[in-house]
Amino acid sequence: MDRFIARANITHFQDLLARETNPEQRRVIEGLLALEQKKLEMAESQARDQSRVPGEPGNVVKRSR
Repeated sequence: MDRFIARANITHFQDLLARETNPEQRRVIEGLLALEQKKLEMAESQARDQSRVPGEPGNVVKRSR
């Protein structure tokens, strides 16, 4: 759900930037866009981590000593 919302917000902010000409408003929108891109990056990273199965090739399994 977080990824869906972040993607929708990113698209919305990109559309706003395409139309906005006021430099101050563009800076605000660019900041919001950057935050949403970071949220999406974090949500996708978390989803990748949760989808890994310990012991499968490419996955690191930590062993206690």
